[in-house]
Amino acid sequence: MRLEVNCQDRLGIAQDVLDILVEHEIDLRGIEIDEQGKIFLNFPNMEFADFQHLMPQIRKIEGIEDVKTTPFMPIEREQYQLKALLQTLPDPVFSVDTKGKIILINDAVVANLEIPRSEIIGSDIADLLKGFNVIRWLEGKNPQSQAQRIRFSEQDYLLDMLPVMVPDSDGAGILAGAVFMLKSELRLGQQLTVFHKASVDSFISIQADSKAMKNVVKEAKRMAELDGPIIIFGETGTGKEMLAKECHEASRRHEGEFLRLNCASLPDNIAESELFGCTQLEGNQSAAKVGLLELATGGTLFLDEVGDMSRQLQAILLRVLQNNSYRRIGEEKERPIDVRIICSTQKDLGKLMQDGMFREDLFYRLNVLSLVLPPLRERKSDIIALAERFIKQHSVKLGRKAPKMSKACIDYLHTYPWPGNVKQLENALYRAVSLLEGNELDRENIQLPSCSATASFVSEEFSGSLDDEVKRFEKDILMRLYPSYPSTRQLAKKLGLSHTAVANKLRDYGINRKTVKIV
Repeated sequence: MRLEVNCQDRLGIAQDVLDILVEHEIDLRGIEIDEQGKIFLNFPNMEFADFQHLMPQIRKIEGIEDVKTTPFMPIEREQYQLKALLQTLPDPVFSVDTKGKIILINDAVVANLEIPRSEIIGSDIADLLKGFNVIRWLEGKNPQSQAQRIRFSEQDYLLDMLPVMVPDSDGAGILAGAVFMLKSELRLGQQLTVFHKASVDSFISIQADSKAMKNVVKEAKRMAELDGPIIIFGETGTGKEMLAKECHEASRRHEGEFLRLNCASLPDNIAESELFGCTQLEGNQSAAKVGLLELATGGTLFLDEVGDMSRQLQAILLRVLQNNSYRRIGEEKERPIDVRIICSTQKDLGKLMQDGMFREDLFYRLNVLSLVLPPLRERKSDIIALAERFIKQHSVKLGRKAPKMSKACIDYLHTYPWPGNVKQLENALYRAVSLLEGNELDRENIQLPSCSATASFVSEEFSGSLDDEVKRFEKDILMRLYPSYPSTRQLAKKLGLSHTAVANKLRDYGINRKTVKIV
């Protein structure tokens, strides 16, 4: 039988309750007092008549507010919950005392060793886990949680060692033993596979507190459901590849590969070989090479910095997109493609077309759907959230507690213009966290090159009135955006203006399909 006694916090009240139990000659099996001051009693079942006399006596004690039966003691509930949790874990788990003697195991241990539980309990953990001296770790001055590769039951496992600390009267921890959790290579592989699968909540890795980024993510989600090419515009370091990956993961092609080709870093012959692959030529001992277009079948091919692609490679890529097929180098056979193309560039493709550096026909093949990633300086409400995310990520990798940012640090991150955008922020915080000795990041810990907080769009020696300079700047913006948004309605939506206002400005500045070479 178990009782729950609700009472006031009064010195000696527990003793008064115990005196009544002694008076009734009740053999007390257990007593607990929880954080709220409730008293829990555990004693053998008794006759109903005796119980009727016991309850009123306890209620008469000064400070007792209520007495009722309860199905279990708090410690019993906790023990059974832990036991249920332990037994359902699929990985082997041991609990040991300070000498390394096994005092508790789960069913997975028994299944692996194929030995009765009674023979395992009380044995030395060092006899079962090979490759690391767990006893030396237990006997260390201050054992810390750590992971080690060990051998158990003739297999390799990852061992997580967790010390069990019991607080003493002064609040300091006393080592009471340890818990050892094992994960096999197979289990680790399964968990990593699940970890890298697409999230149910797509685009979760994109920080989008700012209005600008919320609009980008909203558009990207809709475009991801389609299968047309996407081109992502944005400065260096804004996260174009991450956005491309999220579009892939949110698409119907998410089970296929996401492969990348950097168009700026490879000569034409190498890039062509990487894209299309090559067949084994007669007399050539090298094996045939499979190209990215074939490897990405059913998936997505990301062409990074497509604005740096040579005219020759542009012509080849255009032919592939027009014919929806390609040929390996050295092969006459046409191979169909089933790949979604996503491109990125930090360059102004409209200007490149005007200068004859980028083919117009290829541009319109690729620019079916377009996204513009704003620079970090235009999404200031994302900066601190991004900083906190990077600090946590780097701290986990470095095995340390994530430091807090001081107000001076936060203010500095807000005001810095970030010419390198998100990538520069991530790198700066990695350096700061890696070298930090305390638990707070301050302004002095963030090492960044001197940079004006505002971009200078106007020369100090400009001629003309302020109105003239504003119009010049407005025309430049419209000229740059028009190739990507050749419809006045699209451009109006991008700029947050009415269709009529944008149409009038384009007419006033003489911007049309002829002046920007759009056909």
